[in-house]
Amino acid sequence: MVCLVGSSAGCVLTQDLPDPALEVPQGYKAARLATATDAPPTLDWWRGFRSAELTQLMEEAQTVNLDIAAATARFMQADAQARIAGAPLLPSLSGNGQEAYSRTSGSSASGLTNGGREVVNYSASLSASYELDFWGKNRDAAQAAEETAVANRFDRDVVALTTLTTVANAYFQVLTSQDRIRTAQQNIASATRILEAIKQRFKAGTGTDLDVAQQEGVLANQRASVPPLKQTLDQNVNALAILVARPPEAVRVIGGSLNQIASPRVTPGLPSELLTQRPDIRRQEAQLASATANVGNARAQFFPSIQLTGQGGYQSSALVSLFQPHAAFFSLVGGLTQPIFDGGKILGNFEYTKAKQDELLQTYRKTVVQAFADTDTALYAIRQTTEKLRLQREVVAATRRAFQLSEQQLRAGTADIVTVLNTQLSLFQAEDSLWQAQLARLLAIVSLYQALGGGWEPRMERPVNAL
Repeated sequence: MVCLVGSSAGCVLTQDLPDPALEVPQGYKAARLATATDAPPTLDWWRGFRSAELTQLMEEAQTVNLDIAAATARFMQADAQARIAGAPLLPSLSGNGQEAYSRTSGSSASGLTNGGREVVNYSASLSASYELDFWGKNRDAAQAAEETAVANRFDRDVVALTTLTTVANAYFQVLTSQDRIRTAQQNIASATRILEAIKQRFKAGTGTDLDVAQQEGVLANQRASVPPLKQTLDQNVNALAILVARPPEAVRVIGGSLNQIASPRVTPGLPSELLTQRPDIRRQEAQLASATANVGNARAQFFPSIQLTGQGGYQSSALVSLFQPHAAFFSLVGGLTQPIFDGGKILGNFEYTKAKQDELLQTYRKTVVQAFADTDTALYAIRQTTEKLRLQREVVAATRRAFQLSEQQLRAGTADIVTVLNTQLSLFQAEDSLWQAQLARLLAIVSLYQALGGGWEPRMERPVNAL
């Protein structure tokens, strides 16, 4: 017996399973080894960003998002299918009541005519049938349906996690667009000041018309950068509206600034813990369990099926004596059906279910490996975006100081116009890149939460006297 994933609920896959041959690393390449004192992500992990508006959007999306609602409906369908598949494990019972009226012909062979004969029969009976599940065919079919229902529940969790991370990403995109628009407007104001100073130099005869035209180009370029930013802002607000199942006209996102967003520290835990936290892994695990049960069902179809049927009740020509002992009747029938030749249908079905099981095994293995890679990628992205953000802040500080000095020299009449133009463009680009660097770091943190499967259940502390 093999158990692919251990959890508090026990092993899901326990019989007739192929060996997954998974190599679970001791730790992530891009993180230090986790210890028992590390705090795993909480269930409401988005609160770590300390944004009341983001929290409100997240909680609203969990209750009204249409993709989550559709996924919930799918697992309710799967539950119903599981009940249908489990029905053959129990006997079927049906009741029947009948009144039969008949009249014989009034003619006879001798040509004489009589009044004929009327007959009325009443009957009430119960019939039952049951298939002996000697080979486990029905049990395996029910188990396959139950595991499919479990897989659909985890699929709902996958949809919910994807929805929440999309909400977070869209909200941070809104904040970034607002920050970039404000920065662009500040840059427009700065470029306008420089243009006025250059015009004054031109009037004084210390500047040229070329200097004015170049600065007008800088100013126009900054103004042209605003409409695309506003378009991006509108698109992300509309995306949030879809995620909370409301028309864009009914959604008002206040936003603010990325500077108001906290950067939570995320502990990835151990790779072995990831196997029980990622809903997509658990979904593939349940689907593999369902396929394994289907293999058992297909194997059992090679063997005979044994059917028991019984019927009993009362039958009488007089309604008043219908339920008298002398009117009782019953019958019992046992039947055995053995497939002999079906053109290879049963064999083909068995081979199909085996191949399907192998496909899901490989998909399961890939999902696990992908989960490890996703986590390492997110951890490395956080490290590199953090470093990028630190360096970009240094770039902004240096270019801002250079711009301020060049502006002072311009007003003093000692600055080279080329230097002023270059310092302007460098500052404008550096400030815009700073917001994008902050966004990249927040998106990397959200990606890590997604790679870890969202929030984790609180760890249960082992009692001191536990064995």
